[in-house]
Amino acid sequence: MLRIRGLSKSYGGARARTVLRGIDLELADGEYVAIMGESGVGKSTLLNLVAGLDLPDAGSIVINGVELTGLDDAARTLLRRSRIGFVFQAFHLLPHLTVAQNVALPLALNGASPASARQRVAEMLAAVGLAAAVNVYPRELSGGEMQRVALARALAHRPALLLADEPTGNLDADAAAQVMTALREQIKSQSSAGIVVTHSRRVAATADRVLALTADGLHPDSGFAGAL
Repeated sequence: MLRIRGLSKSYGGARARTVLRGIDLELADGEYVAIMGESGVGKSTLLNLVAGLDLPDAGSIVINGVELTGLDDAARTLLRRSRIGFVFQAFHLLPHLTVAQNVALPLALNGASPASARQRVAEMLAAVGLAAAVNVYPRELSGGEMQRVALARALAHRPALLLADEPTGNLDADAAAQVMTALREQIKSQSSAGIVVTHSRRVAATADRVLALTADGLHPDSGFAGAL
């Protein structure tokens, strides 16, 4: 589903700082991996490259057979809109929209009919345990509930790939467990692939594989997968 080969990225012009060098990664449908590493090692940069929000200096990213790095801005935007879901640490819910309207956003952008969008929103809110929150506004929710809404929104359009950047960083242990259980269940049930960047070993332990990102690339970090 996802294949990354030789991915490298530097910043800084003449005094460039190399953030990523020679990154390789493959994910199958339904596979969920966690990536850990020290602050500043390039975890968020890697997610931004995979999402097409930034371009690498070298290497390739192939999503469902499409070479992301060969697309122009417009084509990358369309691919991201249709095939990628992104969960941010800061939620990024629109405060003036209800929970249902927030979750429906990617469906509207992908041309879903109002009837099918309503059905899908109901399905996703039920899946994350928030079926009764359809007409609630984000300000009325707890942090864990807002993150579950963000997850429902990221998965509403059935993306092939889900990316999550520190999705539990602002949550207490109970809320974090709820979010990660919902995330894993949805990836598996939709046969999506998922990458979660985290500093938490409890979060990493929910993944099928755990990888450590270092200056030398991605390496297996055994002993933490399969806790749920």
